[in-house]
Amino acid sequence: METILDNNLPIGTRGNPEASGELTGAKPKWLKVKLPIGQKYSELRGLVDKYKLNTICASGSCPNMGECWGEGTATFMILGNICTRSCGFCGVKTGRPETVDWDEPEKVARSIKIMKIKHAVITSVDRDDLKDMGSIIWLETVQAIRRMNPETTLETLIPDFQGIERIIDRIVEANPEVVSHNVETVRRLTREVRIQAKYDRSLAVLKYLKDQGIRRTKSGIMLGLGETEEEVIQTMRDLRDQNVDIVTIGQYLQPSKKHLPVKEFITPEQFAKYEKLGKEMGFRHVESGPLVRSSYHAEKHIL
Repeated sequence: METILDNNLPIGTRGNPEASGELTGAKPKWLKVKLPIGQKYSELRGLVDKYKLNTICASGSCPNMGECWGEGTATFMILGNICTRSCGFCGVKTGRPETVDWDEPEKVARSIKIMKIKHAVITSVDRDDLKDMGSIIWLETVQAIRRMNPETTLETLIPDFQGIERIIDRIVEANPEVVSHNVETVRRLTREVRIQAKYDRSLAVLKYLKDQGIRRTKSGIMLGLGETEEEVIQTMRDLRDQNVDIVTIGQYLQPSKKHLPVKEFITPEQFAKYEKLGKEMGFRHVESGPLVRSSYHAEKHIL
């Protein structure tokens, strides 16, 4: 049986790749995914429900949840669920964040232990309201996971921390197996898609991480926002110029009608073309497909 995870799809009518603006027509067949199944998935689903554990996989209805959980991988978001930025693509609430929960590092580490996670991805909202931008909680979370789950490998999917190196240094100190920061879109569309972010600042963050000795750096982009093929390829080149090791390329799907509309559904064939080009450019791993998300196949990216 197959289903579409509707809260991950554009609101209203969609499906005509030729249209400009908001799409009309049927949903593309390649956006159908199988319902999560399998013993490992069922076990983890039961633990998440029983202990009220917070994973982005479940709360975000990720289309790859069954596959990732089956591999023992899960994604956790720290520092609350209210962001100080208002990106046009993102479904996370924008506003005044809640007070920092200083017990959160232990709670996340405990969740990973209960779920017996082999590879954890940690991400967060932007916390521009804090002097340290949440970096202390980031460091303490990684340290708590290391103490409680010494066999678990880690990826941190971080904000840009406004490009402040002394703050980024806390992530360097934590030294996870992979550090990821997404550029999200091509240079031309950055101001529209990531209102408070800067394309070159994101590239600088990725370069700084690599220069400071982070073994694996990673970034991701969304397609279907009006970018051209040439712009996508240039973005991939820009990432390789910063010695980024891993890139993920997926389809943008409108969280609500308040968000940026999908301008095009990219075909699986085009995603395959980008994957081939990325490997030719020298990326260690390229995940490229309509349903690819930042943490897709994350457990393989440490190799």
